[in-house]
Amino acid sequence: METLKITLLNPKARKLIQNLVDLNIISISESPSSIKNYLEAVQKMRTETPPTLEEISNEVEYVRKKRNDEK
Repeated sequence: METLKITLLNPKARKLIQNLVDLNIISISESPSSIKNYLEAVQKMRTETPPTLEEISNEVEYVRKKRNDEK
């Protein structure tokens, strides 16, 4: 089996690719690291409210304490 990354330059090519899938000649799978997933994650982060300065300070102090306790 060989995996290829293909860029479709002509929208009609999608139908040709789908025909190959229907004939069980090839399969199409989304890469987990695709740009689509990245953009969805970025959009999700943009809709969330950013942490307050107090929340950030609390997290920093927590991590510092945890690191110091391990020493």
